[in-house]
Amino acid sequence: MNRGQQVQMSVPPFTRAVKWIIITSLVVWFVFQVLFESFLKLPFTQFFSLVPYQVLFEFKIWQPFTYMFLHSTREISHILFNLLMLWFLGADLEVKWGPKNFFLFYILNGMAAALIYIFGMAVYALISGAQVGLIVPVVGASGALFAVMVAYGWHFGDRLMYFFMLFPIKAKYFVMILAFIQVASMLTSGTSGGEVAYLAHLGGLISGFISVWGKSRWDKFSWQRRNRKKGRNLRLVVDNEKKESKDPRYWN
Repeated sequence: MNRGQQVQMSVPPFTRAVKWIIITSLVVWFVFQVLFESFLKLPFTQFFSLVPYQVLFEFKIWQPFTYMFLHSTREISHILFNLLMLWFLGADLEVKWGPKNFFLFYILNGMAAALIYIFGMAVYALISGAQVGLIVPVVGASGALFAVMVAYGWHFGDRLMYFFMLFPIKAKYFVMILAFIQVASMLTSGTSGGEVAYLAHLGGLISGFISVWGKSRWDKFSWQRRNRKKGRNLRLVVDNEKKESKDPRYWN
């Protein structure tokens, strides 16, 4: 392989917000779900997972926040894959945005994905009469992570990612393919999606796109406003007292 064909691999930094989200998720999963629930039989997941019926009719309004820190105790790959994705994609975004802005993006989009899921299940129940989607509990950070994935594709769209860990593809196309897969999977697997809440994933994609698009528009507007304000503050100063000065002097 010649030098022009070499691919440089780098490990993302372990940034502050990403680190604390990972630590919190691991502690919640191991201490409260594995130890307290599996061994002591405390209904922790039942109380803090996302159940649309409970949010709408029992007013358990904390669930759109708490569900994203819970994961399956039967499939360890669920939490491992989610947290690895958070690290690989979220760290570069945190470096770009700062810890506070990344943390807010992660939490707010995770909650937005939950609200889209609740709304979708409620509408489907009203139209079809099927109540299954309203009572099936949802856990996992995937809604927030799909929003992170959209933001990564938006800001680092030309970076290479590996589809199925084998095929190199630009990040922006990778996100598009995943969006198509989520829509197709949701349409072919029913409302509850088996063991995967595809509508929550799609909700993360939608809320993530709205967030990064809205932020880019706001940043552009703020930049233009600062430039206009800076232009209004320009003043022309002409020094006429010194006869040797033939050209006017400009000051900002």
